[in-house]
Amino acid sequence: MIAIHDSSSGFHPRWIDYCEQSGIPFKRVDCYRSDIVQQLQDCSALLWHHSHSDPRDVLVAKAILFACEHAGLRVFPDFRTAWHFDDKVAQKYLFEALDIPAVPAYVFVDEHRALDWVDRTEFPKVFKLRRGAGSAGVRLVRDRKQARRLVSRAFGKGFPLYDPWASMKERLDKVRIGKLPARSLVKGIARCFYPPRYSRILGPERGYAYFQDYMPGNDSDVRVIVIGERAFGIRRMVRPDDFRASGSGRILHGQKDIDERCVEIAFSVASKLRGDCAALDFVFDETDRPWIIEISYGFDQKGYESCEGYWGRDLNWHEGRFDPQAWMVDNFLESVSAEGSN
Repeated sequence: MIAIHDSSSGFHPRWIDYCEQSGIPFKRVDCYRSDIVQQLQDCSALLWHHSHSDPRDVLVAKAILFACEHAGLRVFPDFRTAWHFDDKVAQKYLFEALDIPAVPAYVFVDEHRALDWVDRTEFPKVFKLRRGAGSAGVRLVRDRKQARRLVSRAFGKGFPLYDPWASMKERLDKVRIGKLPARSLVKGIARCFYPPRYSRILGPERGYAYFQDYMPGNDSDVRVIVIGERAFGIRRMVRPDDFRASGSGRILHGQKDIDERCVEIAFSVASKLRGDCAALDFVFDETDRPWIIEISYGFDQKGYESCEGYWGRDLNWHEGRFDPQAWMVDNFLESVSAEGSN
């Protein structure tokens, strides 16, 4: 029997619906309870779509999942899939260790070394916080003065995970393009005075500085998600007068909108990672070569419901709607069965 974390968010409702419709035995469990290990005594596997924005998940999800995996349970996401989740610093070293074609990044845990690098490098560069999604905590650094200021703050008071003014600007933009109702602006105003729980609990990001090379001339990025032998993708357009695409809400879903080289690279990288799900973000350099910016295992499924189809590992295109959460369950059950037969 497989266990599924009992939650109305993320992949959980679709996992549960698919199991119910397909007659797959499963058990709902509460991963936040102290007795979660006891809840899993009659299970051989656990699925939990943990989030970067829930402080409970940040505090215990990886510990619980990897402890269960260590004890012999099959888990989703497993260690190879998620140890680097929501950690751009970890991803930098992963990409380098596996010789993955990623945009060069620079990490410093010493202020003096960071400032010395700032004095010698060329600009512009991109400054990022280790955590965060949807372009949160991402800034274009145009000159040495701005970079030194960011480094000083990074090793001083740090940066909150939630920036209320940047968030308010995002809300205004999404209201303009019809992605959010106007009433959401009220919540944005309230957040200026009372930040969300995850930001208050997890505290500021500080004690390190992370920079990435800037790839100019991109009006969009490409995200390709690989699950087993299948892949699908979207193209995300940048915000007006900005360079950031992730979280913009301006999405193209057609096959013709995705550079197939990204799909081919995504399959190759997924094979190296040997995980259950890989969501890879690409931009292009001045020679039109694709480079990976970041990786995740999770995604907001609403942004992919309009995809026209998916690719197989042979890069053949399959037209029509699909259910990636069903793929996850099927692949998961196959792996559990294969491990049980060994």
